[in-house]
Amino acid sequence: MTDALRPMTKQRLYEQVLDRLRQYVTENGLRAGDRLPPERDLAQRLGVSRASVKQAIVVLEVQGLVEARHGGGTYLVRDSLDVEPVEKMVERRRRLPDVLEAREALETKLAELAAERRTDEDLDAMRRALDHMAREMREGHHGVEGDRLFHAAVTAAAHSSLLAEFMRSISDQIAESRTESLRQPGRPTRSLAQHRAILDAIADRRPTRAAAAMRRHVRTVAKVRLLDWEPETEQETQGESETQVEPEAQNGPEVQNGPEAP
Repeated sequence: MTDALRPMTKQRLYEQVLDRLRQYVTENGLRAGDRLPPERDLAQRLGVSRASVKQAIVVLEVQGLVEARHGGGTYLVRDSLDVEPVEKMVERRRRLPDVLEAREALETKLAELAAERRTDEDLDAMRRALDHMAREMREGHHGVEGDRLFHAAVTAAAHSSLLAEFMRSISDQIAESRTESLRQPGRPTRSLAQHRAILDAIADRRPTRAAAAMRRHVRTVAKVRLLDWEPETEQETQGESETQVEPEAQNGPEVQNGPEAP
């Protein structure tokens, strides 16, 4: 059997909603900080269920493009809703648990070894990385580069060429998990504090404590919104597959600019 000849599938409704929302944001010139219309209004104007609209909003959330505030609506984080294909995000969703499992196994051991083998130069590199991360955060960024520099410094401090090679082999996947984690509200501040705890244990040459601090940190990183997201179920898809977007909505929902919406 070959997967290439599997049955063709229709575009799911929430993917159509994503297309319309991108069009709406572009045509209305919405920018970061502007509010999208309520889910109820979008569902009514697009002629779909609120479940399909909610699926689309969740996709945008896990991609860091919108922020859904409890009881306060959904706001743009960026100036557009240009998104990666849903199929690509589904694939990232599937491999993320394996990546996080590998990170915990490798980085916990690296922290332990770093506490045993680190040099003063290694500690200086870790401190510079955390200074860089703190500076990024003060400038309104998520601290992604500082985070990368810190973990690279811990890896170097372990002085294990083979473990370092293992880390390099999954560096792209680690970068994805780092970005997924740090763009969640409140996470950069918590991550910086956890990094400092790891650094303190390494500086004090306490391997067990360093390993435990790293394990706590990686398990925090593992709590990412993407893991809570699931594509529309087959039953939901079949239930709405014959429902198409209303003809009057073909040029995008005729709704008011985000800040004016109730």
